[in-house]
Amino acid sequence: MFAACADPEQLSGLSWLACYLTTGKHMAFYASFGTVLLLLAITAPLALLFGFAGASVARGPAPLSWLGKGYIAIVRGVPDIAFFLFFVIALDQMFEWLRHEVKCPEWDSPIYQGNDFIVCAEAKLPLSSAPQWVHESYGFALAVLTFAIVFGAFAANVLYGAMRAVPRAQIETAEAYGMTSRQTFRRILIPQMWVYALPGLSNLWMVLIKATPLLFLLGVEDIVYWARDLGGTKTPQFTAYPHGDWRMWYFLALLVFYLAFTRLSEVVLDRLMRRLTKGQATAGGERQRKAAA
Repeated sequence: MFAACADPEQLSGLSWLACYLTTGKHMAFYASFGTVLLLLAITAPLALLFGFAGASVARGPAPLSWLGKGYIAIVRGVPDIAFFLFFVIALDQMFEWLRHEVKCPEWDSPIYQGNDFIVCAEAKLPLSSAPQWVHESYGFALAVLTFAIVFGAFAANVLYGAMRAVPRAQIETAEAYGMTSRQTFRRILIPQMWVYALPGLSNLWMVLIKATPLLFLLGVEDIVYWARDLGGTKTPQFTAYPHGDWRMWYFLALLVFYLAFTRLSEVVLDRLMRRLTKGQATAGGERQRKAAA
């Protein structure tokens, strides 16, 4: 905050607004946009990795394929909010239980005591003595892993369908030339499947962007958390800058942010689709050949 903002009662108009928009909470609000972008930057490739692994396993022989198909079916069949709320707690307790078994083998009390989950102090994640940023980073990491697992299942379904869409004749030709199954998978199937997978992955990316407000439900101080906090009615007892109910304006700012970001994503994905379909025997590739002729 600037020195001129020390006494809010002496401010009015644009001076008051400028000081209000530079408070510590507003700085945290602006930083939370970076939190959302960081979540997307980490979750997207991680979810794609989960999805590729799930699709590859589902395409394999039984009973191995049951694991991949089961992963896809279970995660896709549970409402996202229920899965998010369940899985964060489950992951947290699983990590603490594993640490408890290693660090406190002499512990003889039950871990589940009524409604409480109790492990030794050394097994807590993070430790109670850890600084605040460690607690926040741990919560964010759990959120990222949960997002990746959930959206990885949807990505696996898309990639599995894309693998099946590659013409069988392409695979048979590769096998006729003496390629092994691994070579065929790496050199023939994977390069061609992206053309069929990108439309579905594009839609999944848009859904992932719209799902980022779920961070608020997971205890991460994201843009929705700060918009609700800053936009609510303020009184002199709680802040030096009282105002009415401004939640509409804060959520309007979020609306503009998400619309602009999704529009940018559409432009980038459209260009990527044109590059992938160039020269391919698909409807997109055929349109490009006709346009160039």
